[in-house]
Amino acid sequence: MRAAAEAPAPQNEYVTQPTSYGGRPRTPAPSAAAPERRIVRLRGHARRLFWSALVLIAVSGAASYYYDNLPAPFENWMLLTAAGVVLLLLVVLPYFAWLSRSWTITTRRVIERSGFFGSRSREVSHVRGYAIEMRRGILQRLWGAGTLTLSNGVEPPMRLKNVPHAVLVHETLVDQVEVNQILAHRDSQSQGSGSVDF
Repeated sequence: MRAAAEAPAPQNEYVTQPTSYGGRPRTPAPSAAAPERRIVRLRGHARRLFWSALVLIAVSGAASYYYDNLPAPFENWMLLTAAGVVLLLLVVLPYFAWLSRSWTITTRRVIERSGFFGSRSREVSHVRGYAIEMRRGILQRLWGAGTLTLSNGVEPPMRLKNVPHAVLVHETLVDQVEVNQILAHRDSQSQGSGSVDF
């Protein structure tokens, strides 16, 4: 009976991983290529468009009130033209400026895309590692936003300005840097030169 208790457990040829219900995705096998997955795509906080929304409401209300209440019929067209110019300059252009910049966080890198007509792209790899600085003003704290600066010491720092849910994004970036560096270290150990004889 004692010998049976001390017998080693049979070794399984195949190591399986537990299924994950949420949380981190399963890690790939050593030296296997892990697919790059998008974690999140971000834009600056939409509170930047608050004044544009107020202008839209005010101009729409004023134009609808004064339309057909002006003495001459051509003044209606002048009113609509002026309202259109104001909406273009104070509503449409700020919206497109907000829409033209985005950040994508994947399992391998952070990608910054900016520009509406001429697109410009920058990226920072998680494997190389980088310092993350988070700055939050009073209004940013009120809205849960913040500005994250990613600096790897080689390239100019990447600034994620007015990112919503800044604390969660910061935790995600720290987690991705840690996971990628662990996987890179594991892969370098499994593909090492082997034992060295003296």
